[in-house]
Amino acid sequence: MKKQQVEIIAEKVGVAAVQVQNTLRLIEDGATIPFISRYRKEITGNLDEVQISLIKEQRHKFTELEKRKETVLKSIEEQGKLTGELKIQIEDTLVLSELEDIYLPYKPKRKTRAVIATEKGLEPLAKIIMKQAEPDISSKAASFISEKVKNTEEALQGARDIIAEWVNENQAARGRIRNLFSRDAILYSKAIKGKDEEGIKYRDYFTYEEPLKKCPSHRLLAIRRGEAEGFLRISVAPSEEEAVELLNKIFIKADNACADQLAIAITDSYKRLIHPSLETEFLNLSKEKADEDAIKVFAENLRQLLLAPPLGQKRVLAIDPGYRTGCKIVCLDNQGNLVHNETIFPHKPQEDVKPAAKKMISLINMYKIDAIAIGNGTAGRETEHFIKKLKPDRQVQVFVVNESGASVYSASAIAREEFPQFDVTVRGAVSIGRRLMDPLAELVKIDPKSIGVGQYQHDVDQNKLQAGLDHVVEVCVNSVGVSLNTASKHLLTYVSGLGPQLAQNIVDHIKKNGPFASRDELKKVHRMGEKAFEQCAGFLRIPDAKNPLDNSAVHPECYHVVEKMAKDFDCGIADLIKEETLRKKIDIARYVSGNIGLPTLKDIMSELAKQGRDPRRIIKVFEFAKDIYKMEDLKAGMILPGIVTNITNFGAFVDIGVKQDGLVHISNLKNEFVSNPADVVSLNQHVEVKVIDIDIARKRIQLSMKDVGNG
Repeated sequence: MKKQQVEIIAEKVGVAAVQVQNTLRLIEDGATIPFISRYRKEITGNLDEVQISLIKEQRHKFTELEKRKETVLKSIEEQGKLTGELKIQIEDTLVLSELEDIYLPYKPKRKTRAVIATEKGLEPLAKIIMKQAEPDISSKAASFISEKVKNTEEALQGARDIIAEWVNENQAARGRIRNLFSRDAILYSKAIKGKDEEGIKYRDYFTYEEPLKKCPSHRLLAIRRGEAEGFLRISVAPSEEEAVELLNKIFIKADNACADQLAIAITDSYKRLIHPSLETEFLNLSKEKADEDAIKVFAENLRQLLLAPPLGQKRVLAIDPGYRTGCKIVCLDNQGNLVHNETIFPHKPQEDVKPAAKKMISLINMYKIDAIAIGNGTAGRETEHFIKKLKPDRQVQVFVVNESGASVYSASAIAREEFPQFDVTVRGAVSIGRRLMDPLAELVKIDPKSIGVGQYQHDVDQNKLQAGLDHVVEVCVNSVGVSLNTASKHLLTYVSGLGPQLAQNIVDHIKKNGPFASRDELKKVHRMGEKAFEQCAGFLRIPDAKNPLDNSAVHPECYHVVEKMAKDFDCGIADLIKEETLRKKIDIARYVSGNIGLPTLKDIMSELAKQGRDPRRIIKVFEFAKDIYKMEDLKAGMILPGIVTNITNFGAFVDIGVKQDGLVHISNLKNEFVSNPADVVSLNQHVEVKVIDIDIARKRIQLSMKDVGNG
């Protein structure tokens, strides 16, 4: 990559150029972002995953720019118009819009008005007008009358058409107008005639205007959705008068008839060519920015959801609630394996409460159930009420689990592969139970877009969304680590350096040879090369391995360091892990060598102190307010417990147990200004909210977190 490009990336990321160069070298060598951020701190200068991701993203943009340059150079060269000066100008360009401006005069054109006028021989007249020196331009224009040009006005019109195209293709002119758009463009939105009633949900934008640069992403995406659905017409423009005046200052140098003709051509150029072109450019740019913001919101929500506290390896009874079709029950062992399933009917219309209660107590006792997971969908609150009235012989925790996406999983190929003999209701219940045990391991099986924590996720660039969400899943999986012998192939797929094929090969290897006894045995897996092993080994855990480091985030390439520490203190590695007093005696500076510096050594010491421990928080039981089951039970002023289920740029959605999440608008999150809701709340956070307004017809609940004891 060119030195100047590296410097631009460094400035954007806020790091040194050498850090960018070293990081790019690692990426080009096939290293993943989780691996680089965790195990190559000395090389990158301790860059984190966000910074490395930004470097990779900027590298991709420059790569695409270079590809576009090649296309442009080839096109101009084929036309025989590529000069040495022009080639240098194109090669030195660092911004795509500038490259397109350079290319514009050489871009193959359809038969434009200017092309037709040129074919009529009117280009010399256009040049005369541009010089603004001819005192009698009408007489001069008369000399261009021919079989193709009927009269003076047609000659002047043709000349103006040519000039309009020249103005449009002038780099300086486009740059000035682009700056004007960037600074002062207004976004206008109007209702399409006759669509007022059908598009009533967009009524806020029927007559709307706002500076484009100030329009928040969620509002822009809402307006663009209204346009896509055929209810709104949108436009972007700065002051036309100011734009034309800017162009006049560039081109008009006299006060005569030629200048008058030039002024007409400039106005036409702006209205017909420059404005439509830059309007499209800025609509696309603003959409890209809105997409980025929306994807960031979705990605952060997904990250929090994936890293939600797990219950861990406990025996779970999971319930997918329902009315007419009953509540589907599954019992899972502490590894998440299905050991029993059946259906009970405690709710209307059957209301077989006593048999259902008897069956539940029997199952809890028979399978030594530690916790009950209840889906939060239809009949969820009623099922929770029913369960909490039971009195089993064992102490059992009861959790309400967000079941968004469970139905998508249950009908998926993954679910059919896991449970070919069971129907979608059983699979859905299993997903709910496993989601309680380990949200990360279960949610990786579901398309993130189906989990329900996004903002306008169907309106953004789907390829960028998928790439962003896949990155989040990869980061989360690798930050937690994966138990090698029990992980599903779907979870293993996201481990650094693996992917679908190696993940499947690992699962097949376990089936054929039994569980791995050490990380080193991974090298025996079919197609597991040195590079793949390097990238994945540190993120895979073997709890019962002979070498305790195999159940840690210490990379095998650093085992010799820990072994040296143990030898120096005449003890075993297990002793270093158990004894804090031993670890405190270690002077890590003594072990600096080669590529192993203080950052890596500090990570090793930290890992020895918490070896194998899950970095996620401990799960807490949550209870909704009693006697509040539906929207009709709500009254303004009520203060209720709730769980944050989604965070957007305009506020947070909170489940208060009435099947319809309420919105805490950004203005009601705190008794002070809030610029970003994510600074105040997090996904799955337990909060208290006050009911402000209930709109049953529109299924909307307005809530507030002000003055209700949220700390």
